[in-house]
Amino acid sequence: MATVTGQAGHTDACYMLLQGREDQEIPNLQTLKRNLERGTDEIKAEALQQVIAGTQQGENYESVLMHVIRFVMPTRNKRLKKLLLLYWEVCPKYAADGSLKQETILICNALRNDLQHPNEYIRGGTLRFLSRLREAELLEPLIGPTRECLGHRHAYVRKNAVAAVAAIYAAQPQLIPDAPELVQEFLATEADMTCRRNAVAMLTRSAPEAAVQWLRENAAAVSGFEELLQLAAVDVIRRTSHDFAAEKSLFVRITFELLGASSGAVQYEAAATLVGLSGNAAAVKAAAGSYVALATAASDNNVRLMVLDRLDRLRARHEGIIDDVAMDLLRVLAAPDVGVRRKALAIVMRLTTHRNVSDVVAMLKKELARAVVDSGDDTAPEYRQLLIQTIHTCAAQFPEVASSVVELFLDSITDLGAASATDAMGFVREVAEKFPALRADIVGRLLAAFSRLRAGRVLRAALWIVGEYAESPDEVRDAWTRLREAIGELPLLAAEQREADAAAATSADSAGSQAQSASTSRRVLPDGTYATESSLTARPPDAAAALLLDSKPPLRAVLLHSDFFTGAVLAGTLAKLVLRFAASTPPPPPEQLNSLRAEAVLIMAGIIRIGQSPFVATPIDEDSYDRVLACIRALEHMHEDASLLVDAFIADTQGAFERLVVGQDKRVADEARRHTADNAVRVDDAIEFRLLAAKGPASADADDSLEHDAELAAGEPDARAAVSKLDSVVQLTGFSDAVYAEAYVNVNQYDILIDIMIVNQTAATLRNLSIEFSTLGDLRLVEKPSSYSVAPYSFSSVKAGIKVSSTETGVIFGTIVYDGPSVGDSHSIVLNEIHVDIMEYIRPAHCDSAQFHAMWTEFEWENKVNMSTTKEAAENLDLRAYLRHIMKATNMACLTPDNALAGDCGFLSANLYARSIFGEDALANISIEKPTDDSPITGHIRIRAKTQGIALSLGDKISAAKVSLAD
Repeated sequence: MATVTGQAGHTDACYMLLQGREDQEIPNLQTLKRNLERGTDEIKAEALQQVIAGTQQGENYESVLMHVIRFVMPTRNKRLKKLLLLYWEVCPKYAADGSLKQETILICNALRNDLQHPNEYIRGGTLRFLSRLREAELLEPLIGPTRECLGHRHAYVRKNAVAAVAAIYAAQPQLIPDAPELVQEFLATEADMTCRRNAVAMLTRSAPEAAVQWLRENAAAVSGFEELLQLAAVDVIRRTSHDFAAEKSLFVRITFELLGASSGAVQYEAAATLVGLSGNAAAVKAAAGSYVALATAASDNNVRLMVLDRLDRLRARHEGIIDDVAMDLLRVLAAPDVGVRRKALAIVMRLTTHRNVSDVVAMLKKELARAVVDSGDDTAPEYRQLLIQTIHTCAAQFPEVASSVVELFLDSITDLGAASATDAMGFVREVAEKFPALRADIVGRLLAAFSRLRAGRVLRAALWIVGEYAESPDEVRDAWTRLREAIGELPLLAAEQREADAAAATSADSAGSQAQSASTSRRVLPDGTYATESSLTARPPDAAAALLLDSKPPLRAVLLHSDFFTGAVLAGTLAKLVLRFAASTPPPPPEQLNSLRAEAVLIMAGIIRIGQSPFVATPIDEDSYDRVLACIRALEHMHEDASLLVDAFIADTQGAFERLVVGQDKRVADEARRHTADNAVRVDDAIEFRLLAAKGPASADADDSLEHDAELAAGEPDARAAVSKLDSVVQLTGFSDAVYAEAYVNVNQYDILIDIMIVNQTAATLRNLSIEFSTLGDLRLVEKPSSYSVAPYSFSSVKAGIKVSSTETGVIFGTIVYDGPSVGDSHSIVLNEIHVDIMEYIRPAHCDSAQFHAMWTEFEWENKVNMSTTKEAAENLDLRAYLRHIMKATNMACLTPDNALAGDCGFLSANLYARSIFGEDALANISIEKPTDDSPITGHIRIRAKTQGIALSLGDKISAAKVSLAD
């Protein structure tokens, strides 16, 4: 409903919104009057439509009212009668002094005639219009015909008559003071379910005691009502349960019965109402079971998400009571949508306890096995990765199932995709660090599956685990044997050269046979003569080479694919195994140690030579070359610096990973502690007693009430309670302008509500004053504010709604246009710009490193902002303080662990992440340095996003933060 409030004190209400077409031409006033006066019914209907649309868009068509009354109102055309009802709703009914126009009496006579029309649909449409009428002068003559319509033979008329009586009683109760008794008598004799539903709804709001009496009399028959009447019964319970506490047992019994209704909407509302009636464990479990059944049976994914969200709120409010529904909730995983599955798994994780963790993990194992088999779906890889992450989180919270989860991951590691297998290996690595007793089993199972691993990321993780946790001499020997099988024949380059020579000889022998098998054909030339055409088709060598490459051992194949990062990890693993074998107790025989040492150096040298040979598409990079060479030198001087090398290759790497795991656990614990602190009840907090609460229609359970939902839709009152509205007031015109205007900008998620106060600072009446808006960016004006007149030195208020569709900085322009006291005296005032800040839509968020790198690779829009501060600004500012300044300015969260940022260093690199309310991801990488204490901070920030707007807007925010720091 759009409202405009003026100095006269009344409010023009309109329940209709029309989207005007930009290409539609608005005819002039004389053309409209001529069409309304002399046109056919079709022409009149088209003209009346244009009048309605123009009035909604702020055009002044007051002089058309009498033409509509004289030439259109007497019609019998059904379409024109429908349009007339819409026109009576939008047409101006008040004069300049705030009194009702005299012409409206004629409208009243026409409505009275339609209420007595023999056609029931005309009667019903007119009654529906009366539900939206608020003027007592117009309603008073229509009360009699409206009451008569309650006894009409047609149900369509009766249901609209009940709705009209309810609306009139709510707006002007003095016109029909006996409305509750009238509707109660009507309800006692009515048989139509829709009419009864409207009557119950009216009694619920106007006469709650009558509604409760009706519910008491029909308690046994509620389960047999139709859906609409059952919803009305639930509404009666929700709105009256606070005032009629003595009927609580009746309400609870009826609500329990409605949980088994055939309609999903009834079950949903009954479950929400039941929780508001009672906090008993049986009631909460029954409501949770109803939610789970709805989420499982619903076919619409939006309905599933809504039900799951309500179930999550119920779980948070009644901690530990509905844990038993975790297994039932896993049935929702049969839904095809990944978003529904993700939401269900998140709730299952919160419902998992030590009592049901074994069953939950077993069910997730079966689901993972099914997801591996059903790999034809496009969302199957994402779903498998989601299951692995969920199982990972479950095992991290409950160590008793860690061993079985590790066994599952290692047994199915070869059947998973690269991304899912990488997540699984990350979990295995974390378990090996946290549970030393499982390390031997983990290493053994991993080595057994090593020859079947093909992805470079998975091989790197497996090599790291083997190098870190193969500790005993027997484990080192077994690992060495498996690694030699995965590498293949040595030396690497010589073996590849022999295979290449053999392949070249084979291709030379087959060249002649290919030439002899050339195909020939005869063609006719343009001059009519014949010619012979020969063609030779040779098999492409690339396909055969690729097939041969895939048949090689896994480590050898990744090296020939130019993955020398894996080669560097292999060199580090070999160095660790040799050093650990040398440090074992008792000391190994020297010949065995020297054999391992020589073989390791041979493999490392082969990695470098393969990287410098023509067998790879890309030569070895400098970092990998230096890493492999460092491992060779370490083994060369291992007897000279044994303790130093053991510390560098083994102790330091284990300590670094241990600190990483501890940092992750600490972050999770801090978030849980912060969540507990936010929801904790302090000792001095007030205790609310439901029996002593203020009387009102709201339910005792505020989160489930309609009023609470309406408040959330209108804004965020709790979050903005301590913030003054003055901080959001924007001055639009100057104090010396004829019209002073200022606006309060309220940003509420997808909508922007602009509340503008207009002050007439002149001694003349400003006629046809209107505000015209235009937007820049992904902003769209929902409706054009209406035009009106402002008396001298008085004020008016007007609201405008703007829809936001994406996260980027937008600008709203505007102009005030008004007519002076003289004819043709038109004026305009340009308003100041209103800037919509991107920070209103950005929220800090967290994701793991794999998701961050995947999005970083996927997103194509990048904005690089160079950073440089003055010496004075950086004098008392270190790199971590500068990082916090950027995080505060961009409202982004830091994904880099605190232990990685700790220590004294002149360089800092961190990853930042945020997510908008529209689901858009924003990534940033900050790389800054400060070589000395008195030097400035320099570096750059790279921003990546899926859309250009958010990347540019964040870049502007960072540039503004850089300027503010300099100031």
